[in-house]
Amino acid sequence: MSGKSNVTAPGRVLALLFVANLLNFYDRTLPAVLAEPIRIAWGLSDVHIGLVGAAFTLAYALAGLPLGRLADTRSRKWIIAIGLVVWSLLTGINGLVGGFVSLLIVRIGIGLGEAAFAPAANALVADLYPSNRRGRATGVLMLGLPLGMMLAFFTTGAIAEYFGTWRAPFFIAMVPGLLVAALFMLIREPKRGATDPNTAPPARIAHPIRTLLSIPTFWLIIASGVTFTFAGYATTTFMVPNLQRYFGLSLTEAALSVGVIVGVTGLFALPLSGLVADKIHGRFGRGRLLFGAGCLAISALLTWFALSQPAEQVNLFIGLFAAGWFFQYVYFTTTYPAIQDVVPPQLRATAIAVFFAMFYILGAAFGPLIVGLLSDHVAGAAMREAGATEMSETFRAIGLHASLFVVPAMLLVTALLIVLSALRFPEDRGREWL
Repeated sequence: MSGKSNVTAPGRVLALLFVANLLNFYDRTLPAVLAEPIRIAWGLSDVHIGLVGAAFTLAYALAGLPLGRLADTRSRKWIIAIGLVVWSLLTGINGLVGGFVSLLIVRIGIGLGEAAFAPAANALVADLYPSNRRGRATGVLMLGLPLGMMLAFFTTGAIAEYFGTWRAPFFIAMVPGLLVAALFMLIREPKRGATDPNTAPPARIAHPIRTLLSIPTFWLIIASGVTFTFAGYATTTFMVPNLQRYFGLSLTEAALSVGVIVGVTGLFALPLSGLVADKIHGRFGRGRLLFGAGCLAISALLTWFALSQPAEQVNLFIGLFAAGWFFQYVYFTTTYPAIQDVVPPQLRATAIAVFFAMFYILGAAFGPLIVGLLSDHVAGAAMREAGATEMSETFRAIGLHASLFVVPAMLLVTALLIVLSALRFPEDRGREWL
């Protein structure tokens, strides 16, 4: 790699990025684990819970655009370090909020801080590793997602029960981020385009957004990201409440189960799928994306079967849903490297920011909100059908479980969109950026 002696070893930087990504997802997952005690304490509905997720993701998406452009022109390590400080401090403040409005405001602030990470991190990975190794490197980076969520789901319920309050986990989560921020200030960055076969052109691209929007593969992957994150954020927001209400598990049992579904599966899926995706990519240009599409289709089928299980089959539900979630993790190791392959090196952070902005605004923000609306609607219909005059937890359980069938539908649409992006990929990858 050009200038290798002047930069921190790629493995060390990647390890630090992994830890930061772990904290990113740990902190953002806390409200999902604690949704039921917060809802009950303040008398909230599922729409309120969905709005908390929507507020975070909208702030995250909108802030990512200017921060992505900044990461293409300024020091990426400093952008990441400052973001870590902001979201970590606000996570601690999250433990002090006194009501729904203050919770919304703090979650918006955390979204602004976390938005600094992904564009800069993905651009760094592309400049540390060549195209034929980016799937594996992305797999390591994205291991922070399942491990962060797994740790959140495995520990948060126990921490809250030990201290006797849902506020305690937020205070504890604040400390590690501040320490990792200090470590980022010590690394030395690679130059932009350092691992590409041709030296990146010195001139800046005059119209960056227009340039990105002229790449069909990029747009198709964005569309797949919308449906993918719709399914993912709806699941992580409501799976713990679903296991508590519909299957009758305690908070700790439900959180541990979701930790297995969304966490343990990713620990195996991401490194394995990154290795397979890179090998396929080396032999067949469209292969990496087609591999991702096939895995998403399998994921859709397995999650549908899981949701079709009756309430007494909780273990079968968890096993099937976990198997489905194993295959959905292939999305990251197949589409993220494809974005870096088809956009100019000078716009990689901006591309990730645009990608995240679109799929967070249209997918992640609306997924929990729409599922929350559907849940309340179906619960109301079940109450009226039973001839009852008051809403009960039984009706809420029926409404929430039924609304989650949106998840496999969105995963299937994701698979179809990835197929379309694979068909266009070779042409866009071969562009000359003059």
